[in-house]
Amino acid sequence: MELSWLNWLYTAVAYVITWIHQAYSTVLDPNSGLTWALTIITLTVCMRILIFPLFLKQMRSSRKMQELAPKVQEIRKRYKNDKQRMNQEVMALYQGAGANPLGGCLPVVAQFPIFISMFTVLRAIAADQAKFGMSQELVDSAKQASILGAPLPATFFEAPDVSQKIVIGIFVAISSCTTFLTVRQSVTRSMAQMPDNPMAQQQKILMYISPLFAFFSLNFPLGLILYWVTTNLWTLGQQHWFYSRHPMPQFDAKGNAIPVQPKPGLIAKIRKTTPEEQAPPPPPEPKIIRQQPSRQSRSKRTGSKKS
Repeated sequence: MELSWLNWLYTAVAYVITWIHQAYSTVLDPNSGLTWALTIITLTVCMRILIFPLFLKQMRSSRKMQELAPKVQEIRKRYKNDKQRMNQEVMALYQGAGANPLGGCLPVVAQFPIFISMFTVLRAIAADQAKFGMSQELVDSAKQASILGAPLPATFFEAPDVSQKIVIGIFVAISSCTTFLTVRQSVTRSMAQMPDNPMAQQQKILMYISPLFAFFSLNFPLGLILYWVTTNLWTLGQQHWFYSRHPMPQFDAKGNAIPVQPKPGLIAKIRKTTPEEQAPPPPPEPKIIRQQPSRQSRSKRTGSKKS
């Protein structure tokens, strides 16, 4: 899978791995599995932070498509007998509103080169090759590292011990589960925002087939599986954060979007309010105005008559 025209990217990823590993080695054993696991996790987080603007662009484009859903339904009803014209009108509507139906592919496309680079670098370590600017000392350190007894560069089929195969198999199962949850979260949102989407059935099929692709990682090094699990967990949290703060828009009878209040954040859910805080404030007490008797003249008070 090594592509020579991507050598510059392999070198960049190897340099970042070296830099992160050196930073952790100042406080941890450089040859330990914990140090290398933290190195891979940190690399994954840095990469996801780097492509976070693409994620926001994807979500904003998806939200615009949600707001355009009533108009898209009208176009489909109007040109239901002319699919070519219908597709042209829908695409013109999306382009006019600045929505990109393919925007959801941007984060995946951005991750793919990093994934290939991680695979190539870890395969070089497994082959005991100090390539892409890595020192032999770093390669030896990675080969000695193990996570729960399984070597970092080992694959399921290359692991010599049954216990190592079990550890790698558990990580593959976690990868499959998190892949399913990530796709399910996205597909459920997509189907809720566009119930009449003609691609809904294909999305359901993709949701249930996607975990099977994770089993191809039986041929991947353990370090690469750890990378994939980390990026799946990051995606789950990132999408939950965005969906909770940007709920799906509601529409009135005319198709106009109705503002929807976002769900409370994690801190608001953790903080439990007392019954007094939950109860509505009491109405203000009416102001009591006391009537003071008017001052009478002395003659009226004593009953005497003026002479």
